[in-house]
Amino acid sequence: MSWPPTSYSVAPHVGRGGWTWYTGSAGWLYRAGIEAILGLRLNGGSLVIDPCIPTAWPGFEMTLRYRGAVYDISIRNPDGVSRGVIAAQLDGEPQPISLGKARLALSVDNGAHTIIVTLGEVVAE
Repeated sequence: MSWPPTSYSVAPHVGRGGWTWYTGSAGWLYRAGIEAILGLRLNGGSLVIDPCIPTAWPGFEMTLRYRGAVYDISIRNPDGVSRGVIAAQLDGEPQPISLGKARLALSVDNGAHTIIVTLGEVVAE
């Protein structure tokens, strides 16, 4: 038997991914992107928001489904910063910010919710 047992550069395997994509590593890469880059992390019944994005990104949007509730999340980056939450709203209500991060309590009410987060230069507390 030769090693590697299958070559992905010859027919019928041309263009297929290697073994790492059908083990658990794809899930870990996805999780790292969501938590470390987009900065969205579940912690108990809360959502911690602490993005670390390229300064060229004007922001991003995503939808989170959590125990029957749906959260439409919009991260805005008007000042072109890499990180630092300066404002957060949940359903139009301002939320507390601490150390450039937002922590929002999540509901299990089967409702639709809107989260708007603004990034900017964080002033020392």
